[in-house]
Amino acid sequence: MFVRVRNRYRNLREAGHASKITTLLVRSLADMSTTNDGSTGELRHDARVLLGPGPSNLHPRVFRAMASPILGYLDPEFLAVMDNTMALLRHLFQTENELSITLPGTGMSAMEAAVCNVVEPGDEVVVGVHGFFGQRMAEIVERHGGTAVRVEVGFGQVIRADQIEVALDAHPDAKMVAVVHGETSAGIRQPLKDIGKLVREREKLFLVDTVCSLGGAHIPVDEYLIDICYSGGQKCIGGPAGISCITLNDRAMAVIDSRSRPVDTWYLDLTLIRKYWLSDRGYHHTAPGSLIYALHEALRLVQEEGLQERFARHQKCGDLLKAGLTQLGLELFGDPENRLPMLTCVMIPDGVDDAAVRGRLLQDYGIEIVGGFGPLKGKAWRIGLMGYSCSERNVHYLIAALREIL
Repeated sequence: MFVRVRNRYRNLREAGHASKITTLLVRSLADMSTTNDGSTGELRHDARVLLGPGPSNLHPRVFRAMASPILGYLDPEFLAVMDNTMALLRHLFQTENELSITLPGTGMSAMEAAVCNVVEPGDEVVVGVHGFFGQRMAEIVERHGGTAVRVEVGFGQVIRADQIEVALDAHPDAKMVAVVHGETSAGIRQPLKDIGKLVREREKLFLVDTVCSLGGAHIPVDEYLIDICYSGGQKCIGGPAGISCITLNDRAMAVIDSRSRPVDTWYLDLTLIRKYWLSDRGYHHTAPGSLIYALHEALRLVQEEGLQERFARHQKCGDLLKAGLTQLGLELFGDPENRLPMLTCVMIPDGVDDAAVRGRLLQDYGIEIVGGFGPLKGKAWRIGLMGYSCSERNVHYLIAALREIL
Protein backbone atom coordinates (compact mmCIF):
# COMPACT_ATOMS: atom_id res chain seq x y z
CA MET A 1 0.00 0.00 0.00
CA PHE A 2 2.65 2.47 0.96
CA VAL A 3 4.51 2.03 -2.34
CA ARG A 4 1.43 3.59 -3.89
CA VAL A 5 1.45 6.27 -1.23
CA ARG A 6 5.08 7.16 -1.93
CA ASN A 7 4.53 7.33 -5.67
CA ARG A 8 1.44 9.47 -5.28
CA TYR A 9 3.05 11.77 -2.80
CA ARG A 10 6.12 12.16 -5.00
CA ASN A 11 3.80 13.50 -7.68
CA LEU A 12 2.26 15.91 -5.20
CA ARG A 13 5.66 17.18 -4.15
CA GLU A 14 6.83 17.69 -7.69
CA ALA A 15 3.68 19.64 -8.37
CA GLY A 16 4.50 21.95 -5.50
CA HIS A 17 1.59 20.88 -3.33
CA ALA A 18 3.50 19.78 -0.23
CA SER A 19 6.80 20.19 1.54
CA LYS A 20 9.63 17.67 1.32
CA ILE A 21 9.31 16.79 4.96
CA THR A 22 6.06 14.95 4.40
CA THR A 23 7.94 12.25 2.47
CA LEU A 24 9.59 11.36 5.76
CA LEU A 25 6.16 10.72 7.19
CA VAL A 26 5.40 8.17 4.51
CA ARG A 27 8.75 6.40 5.05
CA SER A 28 8.20 6.29 8.80
CA LEU A 29 4.72 4.88 8.37
CA ALA A 30 6.02 2.21 6.04
CA ASP A 31 8.72 1.29 8.54
CA MET A 32 6.13 0.98 11.33
CA SER A 33 4.07 -1.61 9.46
CA THR A 34 3.35 -4.73 11.53
CA THR A 35 2.72 -6.84 8.43
CA ASN A 36 4.47 -10.21 8.44
CA ASP A 37 3.56 -12.20 5.36
CA GLY A 38 5.18 -15.33 6.81
CA SER A 39 3.06 -15.38 9.94
CA THR A 40 -0.24 -17.09 10.64
CA GLY A 41 -2.75 -15.51 12.96
CA GLU A 42 -0.53 -12.61 14.00
CA LEU A 43 -1.53 -8.97 13.79
CA ARG A 44 -1.16 -7.75 10.24
CA HIS A 45 -1.95 -4.10 9.64
CA ASP A 46 -0.21 -0.95 8.53
CA ALA A 47 0.23 2.13 10.68
CA ARG A 48 -2.16 5.02 10.06
CA VAL A 49 -1.95 8.75 10.41
CA LEU A 50 -4.76 9.08 12.93
CA LEU A 51 -6.49 12.40 12.31
CA GLY A 52 -9.94 11.59 13.61
CA PRO A 53 -11.54 12.47 16.95
CA GLY A 54 -9.50 9.81 18.71
CA PRO A 55 -7.51 7.72 19.21
CA SER A 56 -4.39 9.66 18.30
CA ASN A 57 -1.00 8.27 17.34
CA LEU A 58 1.31 7.37 20.22
CA HIS A 59 4.78 8.74 20.86
CA PRO A 60 7.41 5.94 20.66
CA ARG A 61 8.15 6.45 24.34
CA VAL A 62 4.54 5.59 25.18
CA PHE A 63 4.84 2.35 23.20
CA ARG A 64 8.03 1.49 25.06
CA ALA A 65 6.39 2.19 28.41
CA MET A 66 3.64 -0.32 27.62
CA ALA A 67 6.32 -2.99 27.22
CA SER A 68 7.60 -2.44 30.77
CA PRO A 69 7.53 -5.52 33.05
CA ILE A 70 4.20 -6.28 34.67
CA LEU A 71 4.07 -5.72 38.44
CA GLY A 72 1.54 -6.85 40.99
CA TYR A 73 -1.17 -4.35 41.89
CA LEU A 74 0.31 -3.94 45.41
CA ASP A 75 3.97 -4.15 44.45
CA PRO A 76 5.80 -1.18 46.09
CA GLU A 77 7.25 -0.17 42.73
CA PHE A 78 3.79 -0.16 41.16
CA LEU A 79 2.39 1.90 44.03
CA ALA A 80 5.19 4.40 43.37
CA VAL A 81 4.09 4.59 39.72
CA MET A 82 0.56 5.29 40.92
CA ASP A 83 1.79 8.08 43.20
CA ASN A 84 3.79 9.65 40.37
CA THR A 85 0.80 9.37 38.04
CA MET A 86 -1.36 11.26 40.53
CA ALA A 87 1.21 14.05 40.76
CA LEU A 88 1.39 14.28 36.96
CA LEU A 89 -2.41 14.36 36.70
CA ARG A 90 -2.58 17.24 39.18
CA HIS A 91 -0.16 19.12 36.94
CA LEU A 92 -2.28 18.42 33.86
CA PHE A 93 -5.60 19.25 35.52
CA GLN A 94 -3.98 22.32 37.11
CA THR A 95 -5.36 21.38 40.51
CA GLU A 96 -4.38 20.69 44.09
CA ASN A 97 -7.00 17.94 44.39
CA GLU A 98 -5.61 14.95 46.24
CA LEU A 99 -7.95 12.57 44.43
CA SER A 100 -6.59 12.81 40.87
CA ILE A 101 -6.46 9.25 39.59
CA THR A 102 -6.88 6.94 36.64
CA LEU A 103 -9.89 4.71 36.07
CA PRO A 104 -10.07 1.48 34.08
CA GLY A 105 -12.00 1.99 30.87
CA THR A 106 -12.37 4.72 28.28
CA GLY A 107 -13.57 8.26 28.85
CA MET A 108 -17.10 6.90 29.05
CA SER A 109 -16.22 5.04 32.25
CA ALA A 110 -15.07 8.35 33.72
CA MET A 111 -18.31 10.03 32.62
CA GLU A 112 -20.30 7.26 34.26
CA ALA A 113 -18.20 7.45 37.44
CA ALA A 114 -18.58 11.22 37.65
CA VAL A 115 -22.36 10.96 37.40
CA CYS A 116 -23.20 7.79 39.31
CA ASN A 117 -21.13 8.68 42.39
CA VAL A 118 -23.04 11.94 42.85
CA VAL A 119 -26.54 11.20 41.60
CA GLU A 120 -29.09 9.41 43.74
CA PRO A 121 -32.67 8.61 42.70
CA GLY A 122 -34.68 11.79 42.43
CA ASP A 123 -31.71 14.16 42.19
CA GLU A 124 -31.90 16.90 39.59
CA VAL A 125 -28.86 17.68 37.44
CA VAL A 126 -28.71 20.61 35.02
CA VAL A 127 -26.97 19.34 31.87
CA GLY A 128 -25.76 21.60 29.09
CA VAL A 129 -26.40 19.94 25.73
CA HIS A 130 -24.77 21.31 22.60
CA GLY A 131 -23.91 18.04 20.93
CA PHE A 132 -23.96 14.27 21.18
CA PHE A 133 -21.95 13.88 24.38
CA GLY A 134 -23.98 16.36 26.40
CA GLN A 135 -27.02 14.32 25.45
CA ARG A 136 -25.25 11.13 26.50
CA MET A 137 -24.40 12.64 29.88
CA ALA A 138 -28.06 13.50 30.40
CA GLU A 139 -29.02 9.92 29.55
CA ILE A 140 -26.55 8.58 32.12
CA VAL A 141 -28.06 10.85 34.77
CA GLU A 142 -31.45 9.35 34.00
CA ARG A 143 -30.17 5.77 34.00
CA HIS A 144 -28.99 6.31 37.56
CA GLY A 145 -32.39 7.52 38.70
CA GLY A 146 -31.80 11.24 38.43
CA THR A 147 -33.70 13.89 36.50
CA ALA A 148 -31.72 15.59 33.75
CA VAL A 149 -32.71 19.22 33.30
CA ARG A 150 -31.47 19.81 29.77
CA VAL A 151 -30.26 23.25 28.67
CA GLU A 152 -30.11 22.68 24.92
CA VAL A 153 -28.67 24.78 22.12
CA GLY A 154 -28.06 23.85 18.51
CA PHE A 155 -25.09 21.88 17.20
CA GLY A 156 -22.21 24.29 16.73
CA GLN A 157 -23.32 26.72 19.45
CA VAL A 158 -22.29 27.19 23.09
CA ILE A 159 -24.29 27.44 26.28
CA ARG A 160 -24.35 30.82 28.01
CA ALA A 161 -24.11 31.26 31.77
CA ASP A 162 -27.44 33.08 31.83
CA GLN A 163 -29.12 30.02 30.31
CA ILE A 164 -27.74 27.89 33.14
CA GLU A 165 -28.93 30.54 35.58
CA VAL A 166 -32.49 30.30 34.26
CA ALA A 167 -32.42 26.53 34.72
CA LEU A 168 -31.12 26.86 38.28
CA ASP A 169 -33.80 29.41 39.08
CA ALA A 170 -36.44 26.96 37.86
CA HIS A 171 -34.79 24.02 39.67
CA PRO A 172 -33.27 25.43 42.88
CA ASP A 173 -32.75 21.97 44.36
CA ALA A 174 -30.53 20.79 41.51
CA LYS A 175 -27.50 18.97 42.88
CA MET A 176 -25.06 19.55 40.04
CA VAL A 177 -24.44 21.35 36.75
CA ALA A 178 -22.67 19.37 34.01
CA VAL A 179 -21.24 20.53 30.68
CA VAL A 180 -18.96 19.19 27.96
CA HIS A 181 -15.95 21.43 27.34
CA GLY A 182 -14.87 19.98 23.99
CA GLU A 183 -17.93 18.71 22.13
CA THR A 184 -16.35 16.19 19.75
CA SER A 185 -19.49 15.81 17.67
CA ALA A 186 -19.47 19.49 16.65
CA GLY A 187 -15.90 20.72 17.14
CA ILE A 188 -16.99 23.38 19.64
CA ARG A 189 -15.27 24.63 22.82
CA GLN A 190 -17.63 25.50 25.66
CA PRO A 191 -16.61 28.53 27.79
CA LEU A 192 -16.39 27.50 31.46
CA LYS A 193 -15.31 30.36 33.68
CA ASP A 194 -18.61 32.24 34.04
CA ILE A 195 -20.59 29.05 34.51
CA GLY A 196 -18.17 27.87 37.18
CA LYS A 197 -18.56 31.11 39.10
CA LEU A 198 -22.36 30.93 38.88
CA VAL A 199 -22.49 27.32 40.01
CA ARG A 200 -20.26 27.98 43.00
CA GLU A 201 -22.40 30.97 44.03
CA ARG A 202 -25.45 28.68 43.95
CA GLU A 203 -23.55 26.09 46.04
CA LYS A 204 -23.95 23.31 43.47
CA LEU A 205 -21.34 20.92 42.08
CA PHE A 206 -19.77 21.74 38.72
CA LEU A 207 -18.91 18.76 36.50
CA VAL A 208 -16.92 19.20 33.29
CA ASP A 209 -16.22 16.62 30.56
CA THR A 210 -12.79 17.27 28.99
CA VAL A 211 -12.35 13.97 27.15
CA CYS A 212 -11.58 15.70 23.86
CA SER A 213 -9.66 18.71 25.10
CA LEU A 214 -7.58 18.00 28.23
CA GLY A 215 -3.92 18.26 27.27
CA GLY A 216 -4.67 20.44 24.26
CA ALA A 217 -6.36 23.46 25.81
CA HIS A 218 -6.12 25.59 28.94
CA ILE A 219 -8.49 24.08 31.53
CA PRO A 220 -7.40 25.19 35.01
CA VAL A 221 -9.68 23.10 37.20
CA ASP A 222 -9.18 25.03 40.43
CA GLU A 223 -9.27 28.49 38.84
CA TYR A 224 -12.51 27.70 37.00
CA LEU A 225 -14.11 26.33 40.19
CA ILE A 226 -14.64 22.89 38.67
CA ASP A 227 -15.52 20.27 41.29
CA ILE A 228 -15.30 17.16 39.11
CA CYS A 229 -13.38 16.87 35.85
CA TYR A 230 -12.53 13.83 33.77
CA SER A 231 -10.87 12.90 30.50
CA GLY A 232 -9.81 9.96 28.33
CA GLY A 233 -6.26 8.84 27.70
CA GLN A 234 -6.34 8.51 23.92
CA LYS A 235 -6.82 12.05 22.67
CA CYS A 236 -4.79 15.17 23.49
CA ILE A 237 -3.11 13.50 26.46
CA GLY A 238 -1.42 11.17 23.99
CA GLY A 239 -1.99 7.85 25.75
CA PRO A 240 -3.78 4.68 24.74
CA ALA A 241 -7.50 4.03 24.71
CA GLY A 242 -8.93 1.98 27.57
CA ILE A 243 -7.83 4.21 30.44
CA SER A 244 -9.33 7.44 31.73
CA CYS A 245 -8.59 9.97 34.46
CA ILE A 246 -10.64 11.97 36.92
CA THR A 247 -10.11 14.59 39.59
CA LEU A 248 -12.50 15.54 42.41
CA ASN A 249 -12.13 18.20 45.06
CA ASP A 250 -13.14 17.98 48.73
CA ARG A 251 -16.56 19.56 48.02
CA ALA A 252 -17.39 16.77 45.60
CA MET A 253 -16.13 14.00 47.87
CA ALA A 254 -18.12 15.44 50.78
CA VAL A 255 -21.30 15.12 48.71
CA ILE A 256 -20.39 11.57 47.72
CA ASP A 257 -19.53 10.59 51.31
CA SER A 258 -22.89 11.93 52.52
CA ARG A 259 -25.01 9.81 50.17
CA SER A 260 -28.07 8.22 51.73
CA ARG A 261 -27.39 4.95 49.92
CA PRO A 262 -24.34 3.22 48.40
CA VAL A 263 -23.20 4.11 44.90
CA ASP A 264 -25.21 1.90 42.53
CA THR A 265 -22.16 0.50 40.77
CA TRP A 266 -19.45 -1.34 42.67
CA TYR A 267 -16.78 -1.16 39.96
CA LEU A 268 -16.82 2.65 39.67
CA ASP A 269 -17.53 3.42 43.35
CA LEU A 270 -15.01 6.18 44.10
CA THR A 271 -15.32 5.69 47.85
CA LEU A 272 -13.79 2.24 47.30
CA ILE A 273 -11.34 3.17 44.55
CA ARG A 274 -10.10 6.08 46.67
CA LYS A 275 -8.87 3.63 49.32
CA TYR A 276 -6.73 1.80 46.77
CA TRP A 277 -5.12 4.99 45.49
CA LEU A 278 -4.78 7.04 48.66
CA SER A 279 -5.14 5.41 52.04
CA ASP A 280 -5.53 1.70 52.74
CA ARG A 281 -3.99 0.55 49.46
CA GLY A 282 -6.55 -2.21 49.74
CA TYR A 283 -7.49 -4.36 46.77
CA HIS A 284 -10.36 -3.07 44.66
CA HIS A 285 -9.52 -4.34 41.17
CA THR A 286 -6.44 -5.51 39.34
CA ALA A 287 -5.16 -2.27 37.88
CA PRO A 288 -4.38 -2.26 34.13
CA GLY A 289 -0.64 -1.93 34.67
CA SER A 290 0.49 -1.57 31.06
CA LEU A 291 -2.09 1.16 30.40
CA ILE A 292 -1.07 3.03 33.54
CA TYR A 293 2.59 2.82 32.46
CA ALA A 294 1.60 4.25 29.07
CA LEU A 295 -0.48 7.06 30.52
CA HIS A 296 2.29 7.85 33.00
CA GLU A 297 4.75 8.26 30.13
CA ALA A 298 2.29 10.36 28.14
CA LEU A 299 1.89 12.62 31.18
CA ARG A 300 5.68 12.89 31.48
CA LEU A 301 5.80 14.07 27.88
CA VAL A 302 3.14 16.67 28.68
CA GLN A 303 5.18 17.93 31.61
CA GLU A 304 8.40 18.03 29.60
CA GLU A 305 6.81 20.01 26.78
CA GLY A 306 5.16 22.46 29.18
CA LEU A 307 1.44 23.09 29.40
CA GLN A 308 1.40 26.48 27.71
CA GLU A 309 3.72 25.27 24.95
CA ARG A 310 1.51 22.26 24.37
CA PHE A 311 -1.64 24.36 24.23
CA ALA A 312 0.07 26.73 21.79
CA ARG A 313 1.07 23.81 19.53
CA HIS A 314 -2.51 22.58 19.35
CA GLN A 315 -3.79 26.09 18.64
CA LYS A 316 -1.18 26.73 15.96
CA CYS A 317 -1.80 23.45 14.15
CA GLY A 318 -5.57 23.86 14.46
CA ASP A 319 -5.37 27.34 12.93
CA LEU A 320 -3.14 26.03 10.14
CA LEU A 321 -5.61 23.25 9.35
CA LYS A 322 -8.59 25.60 9.28
CA ALA A 323 -6.73 27.98 6.97
CA GLY A 324 -5.80 25.12 4.64
CA LEU A 325 -9.35 23.79 4.50
CA THR A 326 -10.69 27.27 3.79
CA GLN A 327 -8.19 27.68 0.94
CA LEU A 328 -9.58 24.49 -0.54
CA GLY A 329 -12.99 26.17 -0.61
CA LEU A 330 -14.42 24.13 2.27
CA GLU A 331 -16.79 25.59 4.86
CA LEU A 332 -15.99 25.27 8.55
CA PHE A 333 -18.82 24.34 10.90
CA GLY A 334 -19.92 26.04 14.10
CA ASP A 335 -19.49 29.26 16.04
CA PRO A 336 -16.23 30.83 14.77
CA GLU A 337 -15.45 32.28 18.20
CA ASN A 338 -15.61 28.91 19.92
CA ARG A 339 -14.15 26.32 17.58
CA LEU A 340 -11.87 23.75 19.12
CA PRO A 341 -8.20 23.84 18.11
CA MET A 342 -7.79 20.06 18.29
CA LEU A 343 -11.00 18.98 16.51
CA THR A 344 -12.22 20.68 13.35
CA CYS A 345 -15.63 20.02 11.88
CA VAL A 346 -15.81 20.86 8.16
CA MET A 347 -18.77 20.61 5.81
CA ILE A 348 -18.66 18.19 2.89
CA PRO A 349 -19.13 20.00 -0.44
CA ASP A 350 -22.26 19.30 -2.46
CA GLY A 351 -21.79 16.38 -4.82
CA VAL A 352 -18.84 14.91 -2.91
CA ASP A 353 -19.17 11.34 -1.67
CA ASP A 354 -18.29 11.28 2.04
CA ALA A 355 -17.32 7.61 2.26
CA ALA A 356 -15.41 7.65 -1.03
CA VAL A 357 -13.17 10.52 0.07
CA ARG A 358 -12.46 8.98 3.46
CA GLY A 359 -11.84 5.64 1.79
CA ARG A 360 -9.25 7.12 -0.56
CA LEU A 361 -7.55 8.95 2.27
CA LEU A 362 -7.25 5.68 4.17
CA GLN A 363 -6.27 3.41 1.29
CA ASP A 364 -4.01 5.71 -0.72
CA TYR A 365 -2.49 7.86 2.01
CA GLY A 366 -2.91 5.94 5.24
CA ILE A 367 -4.85 8.87 6.75
CA GLU A 368 -7.93 8.41 8.93
CA ILE A 369 -10.52 11.14 9.35
CA VAL A 370 -14.08 10.53 10.54
CA GLY A 371 -17.51 11.55 9.32
CA GLY A 372 -20.09 13.48 11.28
CA PHE A 373 -22.95 11.97 13.23
CA GLY A 374 -26.27 13.11 14.58
CA PRO A 375 -27.52 16.02 12.45
CA LEU A 376 -24.13 16.15 10.71
CA LYS A 377 -24.10 12.53 9.56
CA GLY A 378 -23.08 12.46 5.91
CA LYS A 379 -22.70 16.25 5.92
CA ALA A 380 -19.39 16.88 7.66
CA TRP A 381 -15.94 15.49 8.34
CA ARG A 382 -14.30 15.62 11.76
CA ILE A 383 -10.55 16.09 11.71
CA GLY A 384 -8.50 15.74 14.86
CA LEU A 385 -5.04 17.05 15.70
CA MET A 386 -4.43 15.57 19.11
CA GLY A 387 -1.34 14.80 21.15
CA TYR A 388 1.42 13.20 19.07
CA SER A 389 -0.77 13.47 15.94
CA CYS A 390 -0.85 17.24 16.29
CA SER A 391 1.91 18.45 13.97
CA GLU A 392 2.31 20.85 11.08
CA ARG A 393 3.65 17.96 9.03
CA ASN A 394 0.38 16.06 9.39
CA VAL A 395 -1.61 19.18 8.46
CA HIS A 396 0.38 19.70 5.24
CA TYR A 397 0.10 16.00 4.37
CA LEU A 398 -3.69 15.96 4.82
CA ILE A 399 -4.28 19.20 2.93
CA ALA A 400 -2.14 17.96 0.02
CA ALA A 401 -4.05 14.68 -0.07
CA LEU A 402 -7.44 16.43 0.02
CA ARG A 403 -6.34 18.82 -2.71
CA GLU A 404 -5.63 15.90 -5.04
CA ILE A 405 -8.77 13.93 -4.14
CA LEU A 406 -11.18 16.87 -4.37
